[in-house]
Amino acid sequence: MKIRFLLVAAMVLAVFTLNAQTDVNKSLTMFQADAMHSGNYPSKEYKTLGDVKWKFKTAGKIFSSPAVVNDIALVGSEDSSLYAIDIRSGKQKWRFKTGGAVHSSPAVYNNLVYFGSFDGYYYAVDINSGIQKWRIRTGGEKWQGGKGYWGMKPVSMSMNDLWDFFLSSPIVATIDNTPTVYFGSSDGNVYAVEANNGKLKWKFRTGGIIHTSPALYHSTIYIGSWDTWFYAIDARTGKEKWKFKTGKQVAMTGIQASATIGNGRVYFSARDAHLYALRADNGKLIWKYNAENSWILSTAAIKGNVLYVGTSDTYLLLALDANTGKEKFRLKTNGYVYGSPAIAGGKAYFGDFTGKMYALDLNSEGKNWTSFSTDNRKQNAGGILKNDTLNFEYAANGADLTTYAANKKVMDNFYTLGPIVSSAVVKDGVLYFGSADGYLYALHLKD
Repeated sequence: MKIRFLLVAAMVLAVFTLNAQTDVNKSLTMFQADAMHSGNYPSKEYKTLGDVKWKFKTAGKIFSSPAVVNDIALVGSEDSSLYAIDIRSGKQKWRFKTGGAVHSSPAVYNNLVYFGSFDGYYYAVDINSGIQKWRIRTGGEKWQGGKGYWGMKPVSMSMNDLWDFFLSSPIVATIDNTPTVYFGSSDGNVYAVEANNGKLKWKFRTGGIIHTSPALYHSTIYIGSWDTWFYAIDARTGKEKWKFKTGKQVAMTGIQASATIGNGRVYFSARDAHLYALRADNGKLIWKYNAENSWILSTAAIKGNVLYVGTSDTYLLLALDANTGKEKFRLKTNGYVYGSPAIAGGKAYFGDFTGKMYALDLNSEGKNWTSFSTDNRKQNAGGILKNDTLNFEYAANGADLTTYAANKKVMDNFYTLGPIVSSAVVKDGVLYFGSADGYLYALHLKD
């Protein structure tokens, strides 16, 4: 998103332990493998990415990250549907149609699938049949944006943020013997509802849109808002424990990345170009990492004492010391890295916005990796990328980037590459991920 810097310039010139009363269904909650978003998946060591086992076509872009449970892969699509796909055959088992794009990633608990839609509802459907069990309406879901967003022209026009990809994805936990679903909403609230029936337990009001997903640790919900604040909320009562302020300036404000928790610390990133490490109990700053004027929309994964996270404009996968925030190594990709790394068997699997999926050997300090390109990338990269790399000005081809229409046209061209914003899941030697080309991919991993 080089444009935001062009716009700013133009405007200037013009491992966790939950307490005994908290039981999290670790293996089945959303895309991050557990309710603390560690990003770790149990797996043996695989050498490289293999061929396509199957790919399943939806009728819209996929920003949702898949959940893989038993023999079913679940994923949402911009075509307003949640899909259940047989992982053995790649065939559809069922499809649940909503009234809006499904950018939320599904969570599964006790054979119910939980997810949100831009139609303003969060749903619970049966994992075997796709039949709705319940739904709860929020105050409405929407994209971030506004009139003359970031000063783009025409100033009277309402504009959606072109990099607002996600809805909040739910997590499920049992608190005091009551299974509870937690999620955020564009209406600015964090919700806690009973998992069995959707009955509201509490909601917590913030000052902005919430498209991040909650993390849970020691009966505390951690979540960020577009109001620039990061919140710690009592999971039982919905009362605020503490909050932490991030930066605010044009095009560099708000929180889209979800939190990762380990060793009594909560790690999260913001559009202010920093990754933060706070004490989980009181929100005190331990360290912050400067991402070189680059947003971090990716949720960090943690393994051992190292954080792995992607960046936007610098196109990096970073490895940071979890204790100090010092950079250990970096891998330069070909485009924005928005999805969260999946760590499995000594490899980090993650995609970039040019439609390339990477398998990085974590022991190589960023030197050894293999990749897979979507079919759309193979077909369209030559006419869109500059030296095989994303370049906003090059793709604009002289268009006036102070206008919203020019920015949207460039992004629409980028989408023809099959960008990978979805975070990957590893299970039984297969890598699952979605793409903006509308496919859910299942790739073999090679021994």
